[in-house]
Amino acid sequence: MNLATVLDEMKKKAIKLELQTDHKEELPLGASKIGGNPDLPKDFNWFYYEGEAYTGEIKNRPLSFLAQINCGEVRMYDEEGLLPKKGILYFFYELLTMTWGYDPQHRGSAKVFYFDGDLSELSRTPFPDDMENECKIPEIPLHFSQKYNVPDYGEFMERHDYRNLEEFLEVKADLGYEQEEVMSKLLGYADIIQNGMLLQCELVTNGTELGMGYPDMSSEEYKILQQKGEQWQLLFQLDTVIENDYELMFGDSGRIYYYIKKEDLKNCRFDDCWLVLECY
Repeated sequence: MNLATVLDEMKKKAIKLELQTDHKEELPLGASKIGGNPDLPKDFNWFYYEGEAYTGEIKNRPLSFLAQINCGEVRMYDEEGLLPKKGILYFFYELLTMTWGYDPQHRGSAKVFYFDGDLSELSRTPFPDDMENECKIPEIPLHFSQKYNVPDYGEFMERHDYRNLEEFLEVKADLGYEQEEVMSKLLGYADIIQNGMLLQCELVTNGTELGMGYPDMSSEEYKILQQKGEQWQLLFQLDTVIENDYELMFGDSGRIYYYIKKEDLKNCRFDDCWLVLECY
């Protein structure tokens, strides 16, 4: 295997999200942003998830609103045409439970909602009355740009029979694909902290709990799982959010990753996305 050639052939353009934390004006309805009150259709039913918070309390809680992405604003950066050409994508996650995505019971703790109607149908929506203040993220506008990236070692291993971390990191650096310290984005490849997540998404969404690690499997079973894992791709990656005295961190300086099946993305189906949290 010529590693440099393989990585160059695998490169994808991600849409980099830069948080504009020095803003003062109120954003127009439907603008892309992190946090604040979402701009939702009037018939929207807020998502809830029952789980155990870090305090040990089990409760049915409203999901926090993380971000809305106006697809029209990012269309020029989506050269492959993977995202919807219009409409708005909304990302939600229950921040007190802060699930990791290794258990099928985590389903519902993170949601993606897609609206493809007219912006006149939207209104700036208040948070549910039972949402804790610490779960409300301040409004932060977004600036978009393009960035090529290639898979990290953990995901590359999931796709290829390759086990040479030192060579991989050297070649990746020589090609100029250094990982940024803080990186939020749409599409491309995940900036992995722990392990590749394609196989995890496939296993957990099909009922396998991975709290004790991957189940034993033959080499043939693993190859089949690899093939199935290929149907997943990164949709949205969110890193630490800082705005003045507010900080949202996932675990210990971690990130959250929303994955989606390629066929679902092609057909604008966002009900079955899967979230994984990784941290240091």
